[in-house]
Formats: sequence, C-alpha cells, structure tokens
Amino acid sequence: MKNIRNFCIIAHIDHGKSTLADRLLEKTNTLGQREMQAQVLDDMELEREKGITIKSHAIQMEYASRDGQQYVLNLIDTPGHVDFSYEVSRAIASYEGALLVVDATQGIQAQTISNLYLAVEHDLTIVPVLNKIDMDSAMIDEVRDQVVDLLGCKPEEILCASGKTGLGVEEVLEAIVQRIPAPEGDENAPLQALIFDSVFNPFRGIIAYFRVFNGTIRKGEHVKFFNTGSEYDADEVGVLKLKMQPRDEIRAGDVGYICSGIKTASEVKVGDTITSVENPCREAIAGFEEVKPMVFAGVYPVEADQYEDLRASLDKLRLNDASLTFEPESSLALGFGFRCGFLGLLHMEIIQERLYREFDMDVITTVPNVSYRITTTQDEVLEVHNPSGLPEITKVASIEEPYILAQIITKADFLGNVLKLCIDKRGLLKNQTFITQDRVEVNFEMPLSEIVFDFYDKLKSISKGYASFDYHRIGYRPSKLAKLDILLNGEPVDALSSLIYADHAYDFGRRMCEKLKELIPRQQFDIAIQAAIGAKIIARETVKAVRKDVTAKCYGGDISRKRKLLEKQKKGKKRMRQIGNVEVPQSAFLAVLKMD
Repeated sequence: MKNIRNFCIIAHIDHGKSTLADRLLEKTNTLGQREMQAQVLDDMELEREKGITIKSHAIQMEYASRDGQQYVLNLIDTPGHVDFSYEVSRAIASYEGALLVVDATQGIQAQTISNLYLAVEHDLTIVPVLNKIDMDSAMIDEVRDQVVDLLGCKPEEILCASGKTGLGVEEVLEAIVQRIPAPEGDENAPLQALIFDSVFNPFRGIIAYFRVFNGTIRKGEHVKFFNTGSEYDADEVGVLKLKMQPRDEIRAGDVGYICSGIKTASEVKVGDTITSVENPCREAIAGFEEVKPMVFAGVYPVEADQYEDLRASLDKLRLNDASLTFEPESSLALGFGFRCGFLGLLHMEIIQERLYREFDMDVITTVPNVSYRITTTQDEVLEVHNPSGLPEITKVASIEEPYILAQIITKADFLGNVLKLCIDKRGLLKNQTFITQDRVEVNFEMPLSEIVFDFYDKLKSISKGYASFDYHRIGYRPSKLAKLDILLNGEPVDALSSLIYADHAYDFGRRMCEKLKELIPRQQFDIAIQAAIGAKIIARETVKAVRKDVTAKCYGGDISRKRKLLEKQKKGKKRMRQIGNVEVPQSAFLAVLKMD
C-alpha cells in the first residue's frame, strides 16, 4: 500500500487539466503512441465537440520513480465547469491528494478557488502546478505570487509545467510520489469500499467504480451494498486502465471496478459502501453530500407511449451523472413526464443532448417551475407543480410560494452588481459580512422561483465566475402571482405557460412573444402569438404568412382579373388557417430559458 498514490486534478475551466493528464499518461507509458490522442480521457462524443470535460475519468498508471521504486498512481481528471462541480466533489472525497492546476496566462480564477476550498475541507494534500508556461503571454512570477497568497505555501513548492509540450511533467510525477501521502487502511479488516461512480453497460449490467478503504475484495466473493442491502457475487473485479483490466483481487487503498450483473439502476447509489457478506463492516463510509439542484424543468416524451422508456433512460443516465434528480409529474397538454433538477442551464442542455444521443429519446423541456401552495375559497390546500394545475382564478383565495435563504460569497469588487441582481429578483438583504479584506458574504431571503431560471448563470457572469452560491429552503410565503398563457392562433401552448410574479408578467410576456416570433417558422397563413393573463391579452406579435405571388401570370389587362385571383387566394388562406396547425420547434422551448 505504501507504493500507491491516489490523486485528482482540479482547476478552473480551460486551464489545461485534460492536456496535463495526457502528458502524465504518456510519461508513465500507460498508453502506446497508437492509442494517444488529444484529451484522451474525454471519451464522450459531446466532450470532444464542445471541448469541455463533462464526466470525471478515473485511470490507473504505473510509474518508476528516480529512487528506483515502482508506484501505482490512481488519477481522476475532473471537469472545470461549475455545472459539473458535483463530479469534482466526489473525486475529492475519494482520494488523498490533488494537483491544483493554474493557467500561467490567466492566473487564479473562480473555480480554482472553489475547488481548492473543497479539497482543503477534506484535508487533501495540494500540489500546485503552473500550466502553459511555454506560452508567450505567461505571467509566471505574478501567478506564482497569487498561488502563494492563496495557499500560503513557499514559492519553490510551486511546480512549472506545460501540458502541451511535456515540459516539467517529470517533476510533477516526482512531486506526486514524494508529497502526496500513501493511503491508510487495513487489508485484513472487514471490507469497506466507497462507490464514487457507476456506468451502465447493455451487456454486463451496471458496473460500479469504487475505492477500497479497508479490507480486500476478491473475484467471486459474495458482497453486499450497505445502504440498499442488496447482495451480489463479484463476477469480475479489476482496475481501470484505458480499458478495464480484470484482477483476482483489489486491496485496501486501491481503486477498481466491479461487475456483478446488476440490472436495476436503483440498487446502485453513488456514495454507497460495498462490504462482504461473510465478514461485514459495522458502519458505512460517510458518503457524499446530497446535491442541490439550481434549475428545475419538466421533461416530457414527444410520444406519450415513450414514458416508461424515458424513465428507464433517466435512471441509466443518473447512474453516470449523480447530480441529476427527477420525480414524476403530469401536465394537461403534454401528458406524463418528469420534473428534473439540474445544476445549471449548461447541465440541462447536456442532459437533453445525452438523452437524444445515448438513448435515442426526443424530449420536450418546459419552462422551469417550482411548486406553489394554493388555498382555495373552500379552504382546501393544494400543491401545484405546473401552471395547468392551477384552479380557476375565482376559486383561489391565496397563493404561497417557496422562499429560500441564499448565501452568496463574492469578491468585494463585484458586491454592487450582486446586490443589484438579488434585489431585482425580489430578494431581501438579511446581512453582509466581510470574511477577508476582499471577500464578502451576503445573505438574502428570496423566492425560489426567481433562482430556478437563470439566476445562477447571471450571478456567474456578473462576478466573472467568482461568486459561490448556496441555499436552503425556509418555507412558504404569500405572494402575488399570475398565470401567464401563451396562445398560438388562439390555442394555449401548455409547455410555455408559467406562473409568474404579477408585476413582472407584462414585461416577460412581451419578451416571450418577440422571441417566439423569431423562432416559429413561417407558414402559409398568419400566426398570431399572444400572451394572456386570464382573458386579458397583454402582448401580441404576428408571424406573417409566406405568400405565393398568384398574380404573376397576369400581365396587362383589367385590374379586376388580379383582384379576382387575390380574393380566391384569401379564401384558401382563411380555410387553411382553420385546419392548419402550428408546430413549435424544440429550440423555442429552450430559447425561452435564455431570453436575456
């Protein structure tokens, strides 16, 4: 065990984590030249297209150090984008050390700091690395001073490297071996292994990735999942190289995978403990903290009979992305679907894209909502999840909406902008305290409905990514809400209707109509787009008809010939409008979320 090192790479987005991981794999000869490609660990098609890491990737390397010892290095390459921060927190909770990568051309940025705080909370050993030092615009001395201020380490402890050219990577490997402590644990104690990730394989069932804290897991052993109580045989255990490599046993301190033919997704939970049936451990390892969704939206299948397929797809996707939460809900127009919680708008877009690519599921995403509490005139209390469930306005005595206490930590330079954003979102400032000279914490009470939309993305934009945000619910409070309907040619579109604060309704309805006018394709008849509160129309736009020039064949002659043709066309258009239906493209549902 003394020759095992477990570490993850953490950094802000685009600071070169995956490229540095490539060089580490090259230097340790984990991959041959033929298998090598840029960002080799980003194996998902979406990751390659967008150029970002979406999933954490675990891989094992073998390294012969300068003192002649042979070491096993277990690495997790983590995402940098804030919407995938749950992946980072799980990697940090499972391992003993972290490489903190800082881009020498950009310096310390927001996710550098928030990921660092996560690592420090779990007592990880931090190895700071300045990356991209080969660039002409690298500010090595300035960024080194920033890292010294942040970590309180000595300047000589900071390593300089280039993920692109491979410069300094040898020193990084030596520092990992020398500075990061070996894992602690007892090979002879009862088995305790923490599941930090899982993946669905159509042929082999669910494959769980785990880190063994105590004991040894052997092939063919009868094991139990602590929290769910399910028992299985370990058909195959092994280590994670670029492909899975079977082993006879995985000992304490090491990382591996287990295949045991599990078919039901609900039986494998990230953060669960695997133990032996014959000699079980007394208590589970403390898992990971529960994830808090920031954006909520309804996800519905395009065809009503695909509901069960969508449930199975979401179950399988949750295995691979534990930050996705969902519960069933129904809507009048869209039928049965799920109300999903995401960590941000990018996360929502990625999930939708993955559902389509990996499971061939085409879905409709509705405007994000929260659940409201309605008291009717008969003193009944109803929970309403979407606008279509709202009773007639004459039967409603009062509407209450959920409130949260939001805690925002930001740099002092951005305090004014953050306060303005929160007050615009109907927030009440409770207090503000300066943690250090340039870091301030503000607490606001605000409605949950104001943050489920685009609050988080705006907060990140105005604070250049530095503001961190956390919240917890504090109950329901009375509110002045209105149901805003969107009508196309007089027909309400259920997926676009929303419950909204009455004073914001006019402005929101007008912007929504303008946006839909851009996105709905033109038909051969005029389409009226209207926003309405009850029977009152508050905004209207018209998508003009695509007009065929029926008078082109008339040249010369009496004007009445042209008029006759135009009248004939007008009748046809009128009839077409009665039977024609307007299809709303998926981009319209998504664009509503990003109206600003």
